[in-house]
Amino acid sequence: MTRVTILGAGPAGLGAALLLARRGHDVTVVEQSDRVGGNAGSFDLAGLRVDYGSHRFHPAADPEVLALVRDLLGDDLLARPRHGRIRLLGRWIHFPLRPLDLAIHAHPRFTGGVVVDLVAKRLGRRAATGPETFASVLEQGLGPTICREFYFPYAKKIWGLEPDAISPVQAWRRVSAGSIGKLVRRLIPGAGGVGARGRKGIFYYPRKGYGQISERLAEAAEAAGARIHLGAAVRRVSLGSDAHEVEAGSDGASPLTGRYVWSTIPVTTLVRLVEPAAPANVKDAASRLRLRAMLLVYLVLDADRFTEFDAHYFPEAGLPFTRVSEPKNYAALTEPAGRTVLCAEIPCGRGDALWDLADDALGQVVREGLARAALPVRCRIVEVAVRRLPAAYPIYEIGYEEHFERVDRWVSALPGVLSFGRQGLYAHDNTHHALFMARAAVECLGDGAFDEARWRAYRRQFEKHVVED
Repeated sequence: MTRVTILGAGPAGLGAALLLARRGHDVTVVEQSDRVGGNAGSFDLAGLRVDYGSHRFHPAADPEVLALVRDLLGDDLLARPRHGRIRLLGRWIHFPLRPLDLAIHAHPRFTGGVVVDLVAKRLGRRAATGPETFASVLEQGLGPTICREFYFPYAKKIWGLEPDAISPVQAWRRVSAGSIGKLVRRLIPGAGGVGARGRKGIFYYPRKGYGQISERLAEAAEAAGARIHLGAAVRRVSLGSDAHEVEAGSDGASPLTGRYVWSTIPVTTLVRLVEPAAPANVKDAASRLRLRAMLLVYLVLDADRFTEFDAHYFPEAGLPFTRVSEPKNYAALTEPAGRTVLCAEIPCGRGDALWDLADDALGQVVREGLARAALPVRCRIVEVAVRRLPAAYPIYEIGYEEHFERVDRWVSALPGVLSFGRQGLYAHDNTHHALFMARAAVECLGDGAFDEARWRAYRRQFEKHVVED
């Protein structure tokens, strides 16, 4: 039996805790929040279960990961048809894309431009010159029209950077249709793409909110013998020759001692917590790895539902939000009657003016934005609630790779310390990726000796993960 202390009770930490406990290891999880799930959690609002933004569990998950989630949730894991839409050049088109809908509803400037780009691609468009960036990789693959009308303005809103200031890694990991040809093929029904029979046309969603995945992981982990301490912020990780100590929670709490410390908290935070302290160049590199914050503004409406769609996407620069979702539609709920909730996602920096606005003022910002997008709120707004996520997305600026590699190399060399998961690997990944990382880590531990070579092989797999929207 090996003693492992896990930092963070998001999907990666809880998944690892469950699988370790089932193998007989002694596992303790510490989490600074009073709930599990992290940014993938849920909470109650006006009689509805709502999420921290828009989340889906995707059919692209590793089969063993999908089987684990199905086993934990049973009939509460719903298979739902995707039914969103994008506002593009003042018109609505369905998302995921549908051929007939595109032909009827897309702006002629958009469809005409895509056709011209496809022809140019087939005729051998000249390759881009100079260093690769997010902008150059996407424009070479998808063509100018899709990039300039959708991806580029959307990217600028999400990460707060011009597209040519973003690393090409973001293009490779964030956009699954990497060429205009692939994008066109994905429109063909039944071809494994976004058509009615393709897996892109559905998603899985827990009946009681996305956080139910983490809640069931936690319940199963505790049933298997793991201990989960909530409201226990980590204050120090002291490394010893034979065992490590983790101080978490109140000042009087006894430190947790174990052979391994597995961290799923932001790797930049881990660097600050470890003793003996990291070298100055590692601390400097960690300070240069930035995280994009997110405001989640919830409008509780006096209506059964706002629209029939699960999510609306807004690339336009003149609108403050990137996405507005209606949680009630994700699980096809009809109750409570006369109440629904909208969740508007506003990426920003922690020092931005929006970050410090009062809740009611943010509610007004969202209401005015919806009106400009031809989605006016005509019913009474019963309540406005705001959640502030200080670490929503890693920002892949040009040159970030050097800083992350320096931090990652130092952390990876710490005996008995493992950093993984979305925050631990500075990765813009999905929940199923985080659970895959957790399963990989447990497999590498085996009977107690961690297989570093196998973990390095898994790390190479992680680098190929592509984010599913």
